[in-house]
Amino acid sequence: MAKAPTFENALQFASDLIATPGLSGQEGDVAQRLQQEMEALGLEDIRVDAAGNVIGVARGRGDAPAAMLNCHLDVVAEGDHSEWEVPPFSGAVQDGFLHGRGAMDIKGPLALQTYAAASMIGEAPGDVIVAHTVFEERGGLGMKYLLESGDVEPAIVIIGEATQGDVCIGHRGRAELEVVLSGEAGHASVPDRAANALDLLGDALAAVHDLAEAQGSDEVLGASSLVTTMVNVLPETRNVIPDQVVMAIDWRILPTDSDESLVARVRAAVEQRIPELPSGLSFEVRMATEHQVTYTGLVADRNLFTPGVLMDPEHPVVQAAAGAVGRRGAEGDAKVRPWQFATDGGWSCGVNGIPTIGFAPGEERFAHTNRERLNVEAAAWGFERYPHLIRAVQLAAR
Repeated sequence: MAKAPTFENALQFASDLIATPGLSGQEGDVAQRLQQEMEALGLEDIRVDAAGNVIGVARGRGDAPAAMLNCHLDVVAEGDHSEWEVPPFSGAVQDGFLHGRGAMDIKGPLALQTYAAASMIGEAPGDVIVAHTVFEERGGLGMKYLLESGDVEPAIVIIGEATQGDVCIGHRGRAELEVVLSGEAGHASVPDRAANALDLLGDALAAVHDLAEAQGSDEVLGASSLVTTMVNVLPETRNVIPDQVVMAIDWRILPTDSDESLVARVRAAVEQRIPELPSGLSFEVRMATEHQVTYTGLVADRNLFTPGVLMDPEHPVVQAAAGAVGRRGAEGDAKVRPWQFATDGGWSCGVNGIPTIGFAPGEERFAHTNRERLNVEAAAWGFERYPHLIRAVQLAAR
């Protein structure tokens, strides 16, 4: 049955999606539901690629460059249900808000984007690609695969991560590194027969602190930052001297940083603190990796690295976007700013050079919390602004 591309229908679709859980690697049910909605809305060339990304096209009336609307299919875990004010998979509309896991990150905006694209069939200056991707919450495997495959070739990307109605133009990236301290295990009663990997921990922690104190900064994105977030000691037995300690580092990086440069900088900092290693002890610095399997069966062992990105605020696409969106309840152009968190824009713009901006209702402070919600009035305003935004950036990209 055909569906009208109205806000009311988009809101109901968002509620349906919230009621369909989908952690990274488990997005299959969400993808199936999305395909059904795309078909009902009249999108064309609907398909699922090898990674599990769902793609469709709203045909425009002209030959303006294609714009791609993008959200992700996965959500983070909901945690203890008893801690939620409203059940996490209810999708309830209550007290003026859409509630639940994914309400604003990112199933609500996904529904708005999909319906906004459908409302522009035969009206947009060019084709509007709708491509919602997998594994964004674990480093962006879906977007990376989509653009490397050449299946889509957008001239502009609009990402639906929460911006509270502003136009976002970039963010710091994120990398996970590990410092592995190695020794020789032994019985705690005879420490002279072992080499305790913990003996290096104090200096290694101090090295990360040294590096954190000397971070670079960008006038728009702010300073990069890094911190040790976890220490695992192996074996986990109190009467055994450990032969391995693994430190986890979370690093919020600038667009100029690469995984190779990050590893080299941590290694140099540790060597500065430990110029000579005691007998039997050693260390290694490496990118943290994750074995990822999409719901379609695509397998990848990936460095946990999301690039940083920053668009020029004076870029014609940015200026056109700000003018088209405007300010909710006020005069003038939309505020232009960076996100506080990383997005798949690191892949679309930071790596592939495609002009990328972000626009969506939703407050960033609710992301990944047990209070996740989307203001319905703000969502209705955002839905109304999307066609203006799409048209403006397509014309600006000519």
